[in-house]
Amino acid sequence: MTNTNHTDSVFRARGVTRVFGEGKLAVQALRGVDVDLFPGELVVLLGASGSGKSTLLNILGGLDTATDGEVHYRDLDLSRAGERQLTEYRRHHVGFVFQFYNLIASLTAAENVLVATELVDNPMPVAEALGLVGLGQRGHSFPGQLSGGEQQRVAIARAIAKRPAVLLCDEPTGALDSHTGIKVLEALAQVNQQLGTATVIITHNASIADMADRVITLSDGRVSEVRENASRADPASLSW
Repeated sequence: MTNTNHTDSVFRARGVTRVFGEGKLAVQALRGVDVDLFPGELVVLLGASGSGKSTLLNILGGLDTATDGEVHYRDLDLSRAGERQLTEYRRHHVGFVFQFYNLIASLTAAENVLVATELVDNPMPVAEALGLVGLGQRGHSFPGQLSGGEQQRVAIARAIAKRPAVLLCDEPTGALDSHTGIKVLEALAQVNQQLGTATVIITHNASIADMADRVITLSDGRVSEVRENASRADPASLSW
C-alpha cells in the first residue's frame, strides 16, 4: 500500500468517482470529487437527494471504496487499503452517526455506549460521553424510554466514546422535528468544540449550513460550491 504524507489535512480526496453497476445499468454517483477536511473543522455537506453526499461519506468512512481517484486519511491511502486495514481504520479512527439510531433495545443507554468501546484501546468513560451530549442522567434508561432526539444523542455518545479523529454524520436530524433536531445539532457542535473532532454533517436542509466552518455543496455527483462561514451560528438560532 502506498502512503502519502498530508500532515495539514485529515482527509484529502482527489478525482473521486464511484460507479454502481455496469454497462447500460451503470449509475455514476460521484464524478471526480475533490475534498479536503481539516483538524477540528465542522463541515456541512449539502445537496439534494441523489447528489452523491452519502456515497462520498461512505468512501471517507471506509464503508465503500472509490471506483477511481485517491482518498487519503492523514498518511493512510484508503483507496489502496485492504479490508483488514479498512476495518481497523473504521474501528479506531471514525465515528458514525446515521439517520436511524440503531440502538440495541435490550440494553440501557450506557450499555449501548459501552458496547462500542470494547474494541478500542483508550475509550472515553461512558458517563463522560453521555454527559457531553446532555444525557448524563439517562444512562440507565432503555431506548424505548427515550425520545427520538435522546436516542440520537445516545448514538452520538456511542460514536464519540471511541475518541475518533473524525465524526461522520449522515442526515442525523432527518427523522426528527425541528426542536428535537436542534438539540442533536447542539450536541454535535459541543462535541466538535470540546474534543476537536473533525465533523462532517450530511443534510439536504440548507438552514443547517450556517452552523458550519465550511459548506460543501454537491450536485449530480460533483462539488458545485465550497464556501466558508465568517462565523459559526449557534444551532439554537437556526431557522428550520
